[in-house]
Amino acid sequence: MLRQIFLDTETTGLEIRDGNRIIEIGCVEMIDRKLTNNNYHQYIKPDRDSEEGALAVHGITTEFLSDKPRFEDIAEDFLNYIKGAELIIHNAPFDIGYLNNELIMANASIKTVASISEITDSLVIARQMHPGQRNSLDALCKRYFINNLHRELHGALLDSEILADVYLAMTGGQKALLLGEESSSESDSGNHTFNKLKDGRSPLLVLTANSIEAEAHEKYLEGLESPLDKSLWN
Repeated sequence: MLRQIFLDTETTGLEIRDGNRIIEIGCVEMIDRKLTNNNYHQYIKPDRDSEEGALAVHGITTEFLSDKPRFEDIAEDFLNYIKGAELIIHNAPFDIGYLNNELIMANASIKTVASISEITDSLVIARQMHPGQRNSLDALCKRYFINNLHRELHGALLDSEILADVYLAMTGGQKALLLGEESSSESDSGNHTFNKLKDGRSPLLVLTANSIEAEAHEKYLEGLESPLDKSLWN
C-alpha cells in the first residue's frame, strides 16, 4: 500500500528568522493513486500578526485565528497523521523548514518531519520534466489543463487538493481513458481493453470527391513524377 500525503502550509510571512509562524496546515491523503477524503486541515494561532505581503496572499487575519489552537496543542495529532507516509510538497524546503521550526518550539516528541516521513518535492519533479519553464502551481495548472479558477486566495487545503491533481497529471494522469460515456478498463496483466461506444449514434458522414476535384488530384500526382521516377500514388 502506497500512502502519499499532499501537504501545504500558510504562514505569517516568508522568513523564519523574522519570527514568522505557521497559521494553517492542509493535507490530502492518497493511497495507491486514489484520493481517500481522509484529509487533515488545521488553522493555528501564531501569537503574532501576519506580514502585509503574506496577508494579501492568504487573507487569514489575526482576528480569525484568535480562538484557534496553538501548534503545540495539535502537534502530536499532526505527527500521527503524517507518520510513515510520503509527503509530496511543492517547494518542500519552505514548508518543511517551518514545520521543523514549530516542532522544536513546541518541544514535540519528534523534531524533524523527515525522521518519520519520506519527503518528495514536486517542484523538483516539475523542473526536471519542464526545464527552463515556469513551474509554479498556477503555471502547472495551465500546462495540464487543471481548473483552479476557484482559487482567489491561497489556502493550505485548497492548494493541497490542486497539487494532488497536478501530481497525478505529471506522473501519468488518470488510468481510465474516457470514450464517450464509456471508459477503458485495465486488466491485472496491464493490458488495456476498450468498451464499444453506445449504439444510437449518427452514422459518420462520408464525402466523396466530385469530378473536378478528382481531376485536380490526378494533375497534382502527375506533378510529383519525374522522367525517371513515377509517383507511388499513380
